Amino acid sequence: MRKQLIDFLRGLKNLLKEKFHNSNPKWPYIITAFLSTILVVVSIILFVKFTHGMMSELFESYDKAISEYVWTHKSAFLTDYMVAVTEIGDVIGYGIVFGLLIVVFLAVFKHWKYIAQLGLVLILALSSNVLLKEIINRSRPLGEHMVTVKTLSYPSGHAMVSMAFYGFLIYLIAYFKMNKVLKVCLITILTILILSIGISRIYLGVHYPSDVLGGYIAGIMWVTFCVLIFNLVKIFRRDPET
Repeated sequence: MRKQLIDFLRGLKNLLKEKFHNSNPKWPYIITAFLSTILVVVSIILFVKFTHGMMSELFESYDKAISEYVWTHKSAFLTDYMVAVTEIGDVIGYGIVFGLLIVVFLAVFKHWKYIAQLGLVLILALSSNVLLKEIINRSRPLGEHMVTVKTLSYPSGHAMVSMAFYGFLIYLIAYFKMNKVLKVCLITILTILILSIGISRIYLGVHYPSDVLGGYIAGIMWVTFCVLIFNLVKIFRRDPET
């Protein structure tokens, strides 16, 4: 998959070089930035339209059924677990995790590239979630909230940011050279964490299941976008003529 993506980006680079061979060598970068911006805007518009389709009576019935099913499994242990993972998916939690990753990445890779990429993904996901919440303006579920919430409901920020941040971290780990058993263990743990953070928001009564689904979709969009852009930048930087 990654090889096909790299090949596609190299082809795009070569096409831009042919079109602008006698022009400013920075044009390929400008065009890429412009197309990337268009991609983000179009993705947001499509996401909002998709969201309005989700908020139908059919999804309302699914929201109710799934929420009630999750609540039937409440226990003291699960409540402690859900509160813990929802805190990991909060701003302070990301600050702690990101700080630990800075130490690990600097110790292992001796440079800031992956730290900068993860930081950018985190900022993009957090800021766009605030924007989407204001655009869609969906209220929180009625009923008991087991944790304090102050923002709007859709899409779930915890689900969206966890999918973007930890999803991109999974992407990095998948291509790091390391012990295969360790790699599988790390990816499995992060996948469980992403799912747990989303389910915790339903369990704690602060989100509809469709909020969580919408957050996951938006998070995957950011992972895909950032993987594309970072690989494209890498290819252009390796080109001695640009």
